[in-house]
Amino acid sequence: MISAVDLFCGCGGLSLGFQKAGVNVLAAMDNWVAALNVYQENFDHPAIQQDLQDEKAAVEIIRKIAPNMIIGGSPCQDFSSAGKRDITNGKAALTYHFANIVCTVKPTWFVMENVQRITKSHVLTEIIEQFTRNGYGLSAVILDASFCNTPQTRSRFFLIGELNGKHNALVSLLKSNLATKPMTIRDYLGDKLNLQYYYRHPRSYARRGIFSIDEPSPTIRGVNRPIPPNYQLHSGDPDNIDLATVRPLSTLERSYLQTFPESFNFFGTKTNLEQMIGNAVPVNMAAFVASVIVKYTKISHSPVLSNKEVFILPNNALHRQGG
Repeated sequence: MISAVDLFCGCGGLSLGFQKAGVNVLAAMDNWVAALNVYQENFDHPAIQQDLQDEKAAVEIIRKIAPNMIIGGSPCQDFSSAGKRDITNGKAALTYHFANIVCTVKPTWFVMENVQRITKSHVLTEIIEQFTRNGYGLSAVILDASFCNTPQTRSRFFLIGELNGKHNALVSLLKSNLATKPMTIRDYLGDKLNLQYYYRHPRSYARRGIFSIDEPSPTIRGVNRPIPPNYQLHSGDPDNIDLATVRPLSTLERSYLQTFPESFNFFGTKTNLEQMIGNAVPVNMAAFVASVIVKYTKISHSPVLSNKEVFILPNNALHRQGG
């Protein structure tokens, strides 16, 4: 069985998805106490408070745990379209720390998740070179969560590495396992939300704010605001909508769209909860990626000690390549 440690674990979306796929998550680390408290409430293994900028301390802990996989989604604000996209702000450096920890511990596998925009950053170019120098065969994909059993159009980048493995080894398997159509909220929750339309605050009023449960949700972000009293209907909003009947989703409803189960125990301030839910990797999206890795490990193959293939960095979401 694959065993894993989750770095930058937050409240546990990546961990829970990997567990669902049969990976034995042994421990998790983060430096955000509010998220760690929620994580510890929902998992049996340790949730360790650790500043991952202190690579030496993190490596010592991980080596004692001895996982054969390291997973993690380092904070993405400096790459994100929702932020200022300034990779000098400091959050981007945490991606280097993730790579340094992996290349020091050298587990058989690693999985790194981030926003799609990281593909335009020199940070990714540099860590890809680092992973390759350290003997990892790499597979990189951009996935739309709505094709991964998640009712949300959330595009995310995954970099998967296998020590002494083959470049691009998992790409075709990931592609072949995607759904053929996007999942809507109604597909996933039925009528559980007891509404047809809801409000999601747009980044600018040049965008629509009213959405239907008969489509995937837009990306769940770390902010959740009420509908403004002066909201003007956008051309993309549904016709003949009565704004008096429209509300934003609640914090827990947003966690369901991140495919956390109803049994998952969230607690803390609303601000912290919205942020940890918005930052999480959707559980089912994580399970999709993990299940493909588990499936791949069960396919008979020999390690590739001399990898002459050229690593391919994707520039389109796989579902668009796959039809």
